[in-house]
Amino acid sequence: MVTTSLAQRLLATGNLPRLSVRDRAPVRIGALVPLSGPQEPWGRPGLDGCRIWADSINQHGGLLTGGTRRHVELIAADSSGGEEAVLEAVRTMVETQRVRLVLTLGGAGMGLALAYLMDRRVLTATLLPSDLSPDHPFLIAPSEVHPFFNVTGVEWLAERRPGARRVALCSQDDRLGLPSLATYRAAFRVAGREIVHETRYDPAEADAAAIVAGMMAAEPDVLCWCSSAPPMVDALTAAAFDAGFAGEILSCTCDGYERLVARTSAAFMERFTFQFPDFDDPALEDAEFFFRRPRAFYDAYCRRFPGQWTAVSWEYAAILDMWHAAVETADSLAAPSVLAAMKRGRQMPHAFGMAKWWGTEVYGIDNALVGDWPVVAIRGGKARIQGFGSVLGWLEAHGAVLMEELGAVDQLWHQRHKPDLDRALSGT
Repeated sequence: MVTTSLAQRLLATGNLPRLSVRDRAPVRIGALVPLSGPQEPWGRPGLDGCRIWADSINQHGGLLTGGTRRHVELIAADSSGGEEAVLEAVRTMVETQRVRLVLTLGGAGMGLALAYLMDRRVLTATLLPSDLSPDHPFLIAPSEVHPFFNVTGVEWLAERRPGARRVALCSQDDRLGLPSLATYRAAFRVAGREIVHETRYDPAEADAAAIVAGMMAAEPDVLCWCSSAPPMVDALTAAAFDAGFAGEILSCTCDGYERLVARTSAAFMERFTFQFPDFDDPALEDAEFFFRRPRAFYDAYCRRFPGQWTAVSWEYAAILDMWHAAVETADSLAAPSVLAAMKRGRQMPHAFGMAKWWGTEVYGIDNALVGDWPVVAIRGGKARIQGFGSVLGWLEAHGAVLMEELGAVDQLWHQRHKPDLDRALSGT
């Protein structure tokens, strides 16, 4: 497998041959991600990271396949327009622009598009493994296993704050929020914590102050935002501070945490635990993972998009790095060959170390790449990795509890509605 990473190429500054690709057809990659609406923070920053990746590839000669180097071109479309609009966007990508890979956030609104992509055997990568199923053989989740990595934050907090036993949860009531709610439920059960309050909210109509007031009425030691969108995390956290909450806060993400430190206090935010580090973290300096030099990518991103680093800034680019290595190993752009190269040996490096292809127990197919994941807390106003937890180890030990909780909110793969692609394509 090719081990040269994006970050190493960013540091190469011209040491690689810059071959002409002007007269060859580009290799097109589709980015079908939210570019508007409440989920935009999980789309646009990741697309920006892809631009850094593509520019680096092109500046150093292009993507090598079949003995030639070809320019890489990104094709972006908004996934926030509803199922029919998303289906039309992906049809254009595949039938007109001939994309070789499609990157998605996944979740709500992607049903028809995923059915179409699988029908056309297009390799597709999602950030939401809950999209995986035997009906989606060319859909993979190689960058993150949201929301299962959240169990590491629960484990870490339970070990270090043994007195924090009463938990209040809130989650958006949709395909993104419900798997997270189920995962946190399972993790708190395993950790012996009591869930004293739970709120599911409509992200389009949520009142953060009212949600927090209801949670605090149960006198919790821990408030958990599950996988609420970044603007909602900001609003919930500010409401908890204003209400005088003095316990612990758990959340999947905390994008732009500097704003919350300024809005609340450094001491208040030191009780906030989440899952996504900045890539200038000292704990990553000597790590052996796919982004061999994460600081180089982080610095390049911050120079080009100052103040915009988020949980997804690196994730789509990490997928592209893994895909690129597999393309060069397979010497092919064909989806079956690339997928076979990625899954060779049933393991490969992902962002935080070696990981294993897993998923049959929950998704009916081993298309999720699962390994270790960091636990992050704010220290002195800066996000810092506190340790790494084994997501795979937790899943192997407690998978039955997780499946029970996923089933309770209808998030197991066989509980999902199967879209009628033929009807959608025929317009009837």
